[in-house]
Order: sequence, then structure tokens, then C-alpha cells
Amino acid sequence: MRAILALVALALAAPVLAQDAPAVRERVEAEFAKAPTGSRFGLVVSDGAGREIVAIRPDERFIPASNTKIVTTAAAWWTMPDAITAPDTKGGAAVRIEGKDLILAGRGDARLSSAADCVTNCLSQLANAIAAGIRRVRNITGDATLFPDERWSSGMSWNNIPSRSGTANSALSLDYNELVATVTPGIAGATPKMDHLGYVTIDNRVVTVAAGGKTDIAFDRLPFDRTIRLTGTIAADAPSRTIRFGIDDPAHYAAWRLAALLRERGVKVSGTITSRYRTLDPATDDPATRTAPPPRLPDRVWLAALTPPPLAEDVRTINKVSQNLHAELLLRRTGLVEGTGSVADGQRRVAAMFAAAGVPRTAFDFSDGSGMSTYNRIAPRGMVTLLDWIARQPWGTAWRETLPVGGVDGTLARRFKGTALEGRVFAKTGSINATNALAGYMLGRSGKLLTFAAYANDVPGDASGTPMIDAALLAVAEAN
Repeated sequence: MRAILALVALALAAPVLAQDAPAVRERVEAEFAKAPTGSRFGLVVSDGAGREIVAIRPDERFIPASNTKIVTTAAAWWTMPDAITAPDTKGGAAVRIEGKDLILAGRGDARLSSAADCVTNCLSQLANAIAAGIRRVRNITGDATLFPDERWSSGMSWNNIPSRSGTANSALSLDYNELVATVTPGIAGATPKMDHLGYVTIDNRVVTVAAGGKTDIAFDRLPFDRTIRLTGTIAADAPSRTIRFGIDDPAHYAAWRLAALLRERGVKVSGTITSRYRTLDPATDDPATRTAPPPRLPDRVWLAALTPPPLAEDVRTINKVSQNLHAELLLRRTGLVEGTGSVADGQRRVAAMFAAAGVPRTAFDFSDGSGMSTYNRIAPRGMVTLLDWIARQPWGTAWRETLPVGGVDGTLARRFKGTALEGRVFAKTGSINATNALAGYMLGRSGKLLTFAAYANDVPGDASGTPMIDAALLAVAEAN
């Protein structure tokens, strides 16, 4: 009798499979079989009410790449729903005077801009406020001490650091923490022209080749080195190329840009430009070892402070275009609600969200907020369970609207175009080395909203698992 009861309990706990699942599974497996040998696929599709339509390797763990942003943005919305939808009064950068020195303090916002066409959340607004009453300052310091100094999360490949994908994370961030340079070809055999702000030194080894030739420009630098080496070629008839580099000391860059804006407004800056960060302290920043409430920064009297738009707009940016820096800072801001803003504090909120959604702890592990870490893992069934839970939350519909739409916008703008899923799939993409991912929601042929999570790991060489994932989802949608 005990064995029978155990079997009954197991049957009740297991997801229910649709009656036509074997036929759909065969079509899906046929698509996955087209991938290069060695590729490993996982897929779960649910009808949103506990019935699984397809389950392939449902509980195996996969690297999710930028699917991680689903977790980060949902955890933020769940943790601080009011702050997500209201003006970001606590997040904007601010300035204050300390003696003869000027302090530019970051408060965790990723959207501060020094662009000439900036309209809101602009560094120029702070410069105007300073110049309105001050004609001389000594030193300018970029203060990024709101969060502990974790500029790169564990498990991110070091070779990404020079690029915009791996730019450093900082409580004081500006212009996406990216430097922009424009390469304009000269005559064949000449060195092309370089236009940039001048914050770094560029060792330009690019050569202009004859019209119709190959344009292939590469760049590299060592961590914390402000010399960037460009190599390669650009055709004489090629258009100018824009290259974006990552910044290792965002707080210093922000202070440097503020100094330049102040000088443009007639304010004399006589001292040095510096930055300061807060060292990660295991005694206070790690929730596993914390023995006292986390320290809080004292209230400041600001000379001027910015109020960025609601964080919901930033969630849209994060999910639509897969913005790494913004995701990382959002994870840290989530961790600041009950901690010190460390990655560990943010991940503690992520784990609490998974628990609330009923996802077993063995289904996931995360080391960052963006998906650049190869330490991240998620099981397809765990992700589908989370997505179904999100759909039931009061904020679930608003959050879903931040996802890319197949064939329409974001990172899905070119996928599913001209297929039955154009405009009918709402999902987050993911792609890093040997990994492709897609998870979210789609409308089946019947109009029913389905939840899915699809992963391809260990894809060999330069191949991609994306075509197989898309074909498999189309097959499932057609059958439902």
C-alpha cells in the first residue's frame, strides 16, 4: 500500500503531458538532430496551466547566456515593484561640495548620459547647476561607493573586458560605460583618421586598402590600460566605422567628462580627477557571513541631483536589446534593498524569487545579472515554472511587454519574420560561446499562450543552435 501511495504522489507531482506529445516530440527531435554532433538541446513547452506539451532534458542544467536577464529583471520587479514604475528618485547621479572639491556620486543608475543630444538624465544638467553658482573647483572625484567594487562578475571571460559587452560595472556609470571612436578611411596605403574624445590613447595600426578591399578592424588592450591598439584594414571607399570600447574605471571617466563640461561653461578646474570605490568586505557584503545589519551611507546634502525615468524603462532596454551593464546594475540595486548592493545580495533575492515560484534550488545557479558568466545554470523546466509564475503576478503582463517580439523588435527583430510566429513570440534571447537560448511566451495556432524555454549548449565551432530552436518552436506552435 505504501508503494502504491508513493506512486500516486509521484504521478500527481509530475507535470502532465499532452496526449499528442509523442508526435510533437518527434518533430522537435528531428530539428535538433540537424545540429552538429555534440550539441546538447533542452526544451520544455507548457500550456501555462501545468500541462507540458514537450519536455526534452527538462531537468538537465544549461548555460542560459542572456536568458539570465529574465531572472534579473523579474527579481527586480518582484522585489521593488513601486520603485520600478515610479520616477527613480533614489537612483540619479548627484553632486556635492566638500571644501573646495566637487564630488560626483553615482546612485546605481545606468542611464546617465553626456551625449550632446541628451534630453533627460544628463550630465550636462549637473554641470549647469554647478556653473550657476560656482566658478572654481579644485579636485573632482567620481564616487562609486554605493555598491562594493565588483566591476566584473565571476565567470565572465577575460577577453570580453576590452569590449562593450564586458565593460566594468560601477555605481557611477556614464554613456553605457563605453568609449566611442570613429574610423574614417584615407587614401590607399594611408593611416585612417580617428575621431574620439581623447580619454584614452589609441595606437592606430589600421591601414587603408584599395577601394573594394576588405574592411576588418580589431582592437585590444590590457585591463586598466588606457592605450587601445587598433589593427586591420579599411577600404578606401568604405563608410566610416564606429567602434565601441569598454571602460575599466567608470567613475573616473564620469568625473573626467564632468570636468570637461564645467570648463566649457567657464568653471576653472585646478586640481586632479580621481575616483573612489568601496572594497568588497566579506564581513558586511556577503549575506552568508554577515553578523550585523549592512551599513548605510549617511544622508547627503546635494548641490544637485537627477531623477531618471522609472526603472521599468530600463527593464525594457535590458530585455529588448540585451544590455549587459544595465542588467548588472539592476541586480546590484535589487541587492541594495536588503543588503549592501553586492552581487551576493542580488542573488539572494533571485533565490528567494525562485523559491516563491516553486522552483527547486537544484534547478539553477547564477553568478551575474547579465548572462556573461559561464558559471550560470538553469534547467528548462525551472525556467518555464518561473515564467508561468511571472505570468500570474500583478506585474506579469507589464514585464512581458519588455521582451523582444519575434520579427518585430529588439534582438528578435530578424527572427521568425515571415513565419507563423511573427508577432506571436515574446521571448528573451541568449548567445555566448557554444550556447544559444530562447525563453518566454508564444501564441500557438489555436491562440493559446504557451510558455517555453529552449537551450542549446556545447554547439561545436562556429555553428549555431538557433535555427534548430526556432524550427522546433514553430513545430510546437503549429500543433497547438
